[in-house]
Amino acid sequence: MKILLVEDHQEIAGIIFDFFEIKGFQLDYARDGLQGFELASNNHYDVIILDVMLPHLDGLSVCQKLRKHGIDTPVLMLTARDSNNDILDGFEHGADDYLVKPFDLNILAARLNALYKRKSGNAATKAITFSNLTLDLASRTLRRNECTFQLNQTLFTIMKTLMLRAPDIASRDEIINQVWQDDSPEDDVLRHHIYQLRSQIDKPFKHAYIHTIPKVGYQLKLES
Repeated sequence: MKILLVEDHQEIAGIIFDFFEIKGFQLDYARDGLQGFELASNNHYDVIILDVMLPHLDGLSVCQKLRKHGIDTPVLMLTARDSNNDILDGFEHGADDYLVKPFDLNILAARLNALYKRKSGNAATKAITFSNLTLDLASRTLRRNECTFQLNQTLFTIMKTLMLRAPDIASRDEIINQVWQDDSPEDDVLRHHIYQLRSQIDKPFKHAYIHTIPKVGYQLKLES
């Protein structure tokens, strides 16, 4: 796995570098947002570790610019901010996962591996269709009628799980297992992701596909 680490705190960067190099990973390093954006734009990486608070260009802006340039490399945000709004802000700027400082290096490694496996496993398949929704598994784009939406890795995995289950219910535990595997997130995180999906693919339209099944999970429903 080839990793880009964008982190201005040199002590934290050194610890991360030593941990992953011992495990045989390749790493590139950027100490500010502009350098990180340039490296991510001009090189191939399997995953990007991106700090939020960076000189010159903050991590949220870096992630947003990468997505606007069509770069879909999975991004894990490192942040000292742990409020729901801060976490949601990261996802809305295109991040795939987040980890609050201070963090356990083994948890960081597990999350990076999960992002890498999901990206690699999705590359060989083509598309899933439900009603007038089409999910392209290679490009991570969702098409509804004439509209196309670019999904980050986490939203893509949630949507894929819902579409594979549709019209049956995808349980909350099933979705969490597909997205985070054994490292379950805080209670509100899945709800925030569902809100993002609804904002993109349901709110502009008269019919809402995504329905909450209280205490069970979520379901895609056909137009009645």
